[in-house]
Amino acid sequence: MDFKTISVVGLGYIGLPTAAVIASRRKKVIGVDISQRAVDTINRGEIHIVEPELDMLVHAAVKEGHLRATTTPEPADAFLVAVPTPFKREEGKEHVPDLSYIRAASLAIAPVLKPGDLVILESTSPVGATEQMEAWLAEARSDLSFPSQEGEASDIRVAHCPERVLPGHVVRELVENDRVIGGMTPRCSKAACALYELFVRGECITTTARTAEMAKLTENSFRDVNIAFANELSIICDKLDINVWELIRLANRHPRVNILQPGPGVGGHCIAVDPWFIVSETPEQARLIRTAREVNDGKPEWVIDQVNQAVGQFLSQNPERTARDVTVACLGLAFKPDIDDLRESPALAITQALKARLPGRLMVVEPNIEALPASLEGASLTSFDVALTDADIVVLLVDHKAFKKVEVERLVGRHLVDTRGVWTGQNRR
Repeated sequence: MDFKTISVVGLGYIGLPTAAVIASRRKKVIGVDISQRAVDTINRGEIHIVEPELDMLVHAAVKEGHLRATTTPEPADAFLVAVPTPFKREEGKEHVPDLSYIRAASLAIAPVLKPGDLVILESTSPVGATEQMEAWLAEARSDLSFPSQEGEASDIRVAHCPERVLPGHVVRELVENDRVIGGMTPRCSKAACALYELFVRGECITTTARTAEMAKLTENSFRDVNIAFANELSIICDKLDINVWELIRLANRHPRVNILQPGPGVGGHCIAVDPWFIVSETPEQARLIRTAREVNDGKPEWVIDQVNQAVGQFLSQNPERTARDVTVACLGLAFKPDIDDLRESPALAITQALKARLPGRLMVVEPNIEALPASLEGASLTSFDVALTDADIVVLLVDHKAFKKVEVERLVGRHLVDTRGVWTGQNRR
């Protein structure tokens, strides 16, 4: 197929890099987003998110006229939908997939569809979401035929292709990683493959839409289960007075054992979210997946308890001080090292809880953001140096590069809660 114009709907952490990479292949790309601020920023050749290499890619694509952003969809030959899929509460359930953004995107692009167009859902979704998107499109455009109606002879081709990239490496992985492409029909899969082969050097592997949806959920559920094992092990080791970092290092010397490193929980828009899509569809069968989610979701509360213990120890050693006199510094808010992404971040959740529960001063060090979120009003965003100088309790939540470089002498006299093993991985706390 000859894709002269490609539209990317949703210009966030996945949509914008995808649009920029396609535009770098000298294809006309129209980016669509509901945020006027994001649209204006991109049209200036700038970016509204932090991602290595992306700023140069967007600047070049806009300057050369291959990329343009707008708030209103325009005609194109292919539409890539990359919008959020959060959760909502419904009838006592907390993790019900919210497809309202996909529905809104579908209704937005429906008026500009024409025979021969390709629509791909990239948003991570519960099984059946691609079929639901197609149904919304078909309802809005009864004058066009869709795969569930006409099969291979349909006017519009529909497919699902989940992103599989690591924040901080998105630009490279969009090009190098294999893609799982699930078309509603073989013809839909072939059309989607032709699109991705414009910029993907990895292999494009075709399957059904439902299998493609489940593949992404399975990948992240597998990772979540493994992280839950490490996080649960850290809690057990604390109870038994064992250094979990040393234990894992020794266990991993076994040729068939590779235990991950524990942390304060699990964050981000994938691992902390995707397993719930499986649980929501098959609650009776997804027992292990549900338990892993509960273990990882519960880890932040355990960390908060560790901080409370550290405050108690500090006060017992300094009886002239009160809880209001204790300064706590939280190091890191992002969900992983060296990025600015706070989505589903356990570090942010822990910091918010400490802000609400501790009466003393709370300092926050996050080198990748310029201002604290509104939920941390009253806390102070400060430098690493100031935090190490002023804080009584230092809580390391994210292993940013800057935190790893500190001289050990600067930690002497501080009560440490090291959730990543950066400072206490070799010795007992």
